[in-house]
Amino acid sequence: MPRVQFARLPDDARVWVFGASDPVVEARAHQLLERVDAWLDDWQAHGEPLTCARDWRDDRFLVIGVDERAAGASGCSIDALFHVLLQAQSSLGATIVGGGRVYYRDRDGVVQCTSRSEFPRLRAAGVVDERTIVFDTTVTRSADYRRAFEQPLGASWHRDLV
Repeated sequence: MPRVQFARLPDDARVWVFGASDPVVEARAHQLLERVDAWLDDWQAHGEPLTCARDWRDDRFLVIGVDERAAGASGCSIDALFHVLLQAQSSLGATIVGGGRVYYRDRDGVVQCTSRSEFPRLRAAGVVDERTIVFDTTVTRSADYRRAFEQPLGASWHRDLV
């Protein structure tokens, strides 16, 4: 089945969230999304086409979703996705694959990225507080992405980091 609009994925669709270490804008974002879309159009697991979608938001977050009702993503197909993203990030000017990053909206509403080790220092300095919006890049289902990807620090697991 072809790539679909992200909104058409069912609530139980599996998702992966990739956060860029720096904003990816204009031509670089366009190149990334063209490359990802072309790859998703042919994404298969064990010869079965995958019903999949992607979302791009805030110049930082690439979210890939798969409706596993007809065919699920296999380990090899997921590895292939990561390989495509690793290749793409070489021209991004940002790292998109990897962990250990925390994303939050600053007081101007701009998405910022910091390390997990630095995040408690931002709290101590008053840069972030209970109302600061944070992003949960660990969500694994589309319903959770839609409902709880972006929420106040005080309502998120991120509060345990500070």
